[in-house]
Amino acid sequence: MSITRRSTLAGAGAAAVGALLPYPLFGRNAPVPQRDLIIINAKVTTLDRENPEAQAIAIRDGKFLAVGSEVEVRQAAETGATLIDAMGRRVIPGLIDSHMHIIRGGLNFNMELRWDGVPSLSEAMAMLKAQVDRTPAPQWVRVVGGFTEHQFAEKRLPTLDELNAVAPETPVFILHLYDRALLNAAALRVVGYTKDTPNPPGGEIVRDASGNPTGLLLAHPNATILYSTLAKGPKLPEEYQINSTRHFMRDVNSLGVTGVIDAGGGYQNYPEDYQIIEKLHQDGELTVRISYNLFTQKPKEELADFSSWVKQVKPGQGDDSYRHNGAGEMLVYSAADFEDFRVARPDLPPSMEGDLEPVIRLLAENRWPWRLHATYDETIGRALDVYEKVNRDIPLAGINWFFDHAETISDRNIDRIAALGGGIAVQHRMAYQGEYFVERYGAKAAERTPPIAKMIAAGIPVGAGTDATRVASYNPWVSLSWLVTGRTVGGLKLYPGANRVSREKALAMWTHENTWFSNEVGTKGRIKAGQLADLAVLSDDYFSVPEDEIVHIRSVLTLLGGKAVHGEGDYGPIAPELPKPMPDWSPVAIFGGYHKTPEAKAKLAAACGCHSACSVHGHDHAAALAANVPAHDVQTFWGSLGCGCWAV
Repeated sequence: MSITRRSTLAGAGAAAVGALLPYPLFGRNAPVPQRDLIIINAKVTTLDRENPEAQAIAIRDGKFLAVGSEVEVRQAAETGATLIDAMGRRVIPGLIDSHMHIIRGGLNFNMELRWDGVPSLSEAMAMLKAQVDRTPAPQWVRVVGGFTEHQFAEKRLPTLDELNAVAPETPVFILHLYDRALLNAAALRVVGYTKDTPNPPGGEIVRDASGNPTGLLLAHPNATILYSTLAKGPKLPEEYQINSTRHFMRDVNSLGVTGVIDAGGGYQNYPEDYQIIEKLHQDGELTVRISYNLFTQKPKEELADFSSWVKQVKPGQGDDSYRHNGAGEMLVYSAADFEDFRVARPDLPPSMEGDLEPVIRLLAENRWPWRLHATYDETIGRALDVYEKVNRDIPLAGINWFFDHAETISDRNIDRIAALGGGIAVQHRMAYQGEYFVERYGAKAAERTPPIAKMIAAGIPVGAGTDATRVASYNPWVSLSWLVTGRTVGGLKLYPGANRVSREKALAMWTHENTWFSNEVGTKGRIKAGQLADLAVLSDDYFSVPEDEIVHIRSVLTLLGGKAVHGEGDYGPIAPELPKPMPDWSPVAIFGGYHKTPEAKAKLAAACGCHSACSVHGHDHAAALAANVPAHDVQTFWGSLGCGCWAV
């Protein structure tokens, strides 16, 4: 079967292309493929030093079979192999996020209105108003992170008066990074915050002159007040959480992501909150490979948590789709220096080393890898004191432990990490908070936040990720853009050339170099014979588009183990069908996930084929796109407005 470019693709054309498939390329009930898969006419970036570029790929039984010229690949594959034409597009290994909260994020995705990538506050507020109008009581409208005020043309957040004007009765909760949350009056009533509600430890309920809560919650400096307030909202039932997780995975697939190391998270208890992801794994419905770390939930009871878990599960337990990865990113609460550059660096308590040491000893004795959230050099230095002490008794060699974030790490502590055999996973949090850092510490200090070039020069493993979904967006191309350009999403230039990396190095940090952090080196992350056949066919050529367009790249076809898990445009017909978002009022049904540019929407519209207007109401595709509706959800959109007469 050859997929060819469609100059005019209508609904019938899309169906005809799909009908040519000899078998479904993905799905729990799909037969085991009996044919090899060949991709031709591609610009393949393999990240394999021995074979850096290719024009064609052959896949067999979920792994790359051959990578090279079309002649070489056809000779390696069996007669009658399924054929996909990449039409000259760039093909890269599937992206791997070394730090995302995909398990927690999936449970809630369908309830959240995402402002990730929305370019103006006016558009964000129009989306909010549309969602308020269709959200039934007692549900909330939630915007839970993934954006910053600096991405908006207006360079500000909405006011509380603006929130109350668009949502007088429906509770609205907006989380901005981990520094604040905005609640309208209806949300304040639901969560029960009144004049008599005391401030919780580490947080502030901002009040007016009469002492009444205004709706602004501030983290000073930890995020407990934000976590706990959000947790008061309704939750989705199990069936909806399954659907929600599938939609979230599909959205990250649409950006080329095929692997994630899940960093746990607050209110993500093990094993209770892992039941949904484990069911999806059991049913063969995971479209992202997940390695998960266990995050303690109980201050002062951290050692008890890990003592229990080391008896229940072992690192590496699982398979290539879902496997355990060790401890963290929370090891002990006294070592957590939550980042909020709007306030001064927190001083960790004197008990930190005493709390941390028994946990590290336990993990080292059981050969558990671990990760530790550490924003500031002071935290890293104190943690390294503990690691070095434990290492004298229990050598850490062979345990892939690492720090997350490390924005202000010093050269000395980089060298100490190298000497102990550790690594550092960096995330693009500064792309969202860089302006705040500069305001507090100055532009010069911001030039090495984090000092990626120094880390690489020291020879330690350095991987990249997002820390999504709350303090930053899950879009990997924002991270890749930040690594290459050194700019925030608001356009502020943070880094000189010496602290930026090449496009190829950034891509390596998002693919095979992240496999060190999940103990999977050599199994994935390159397009190389014998490795897992995870790849993305890109909408635009990452290596040639202008720097300011990197952030807008998408995947038009994503394969996991050689099976299609996402397709759009020319490749839409071979993508697996995704059930409609649940519940029917879900923001995902209209707005999808990460914001699409007008150009991307136009491409989807051209490929969708449903150009005809509704014969009764005059609804047309252009009007739906203007409302930011993903092309494949146009019918759902008009149906939500009571139009049942959609005609194609």
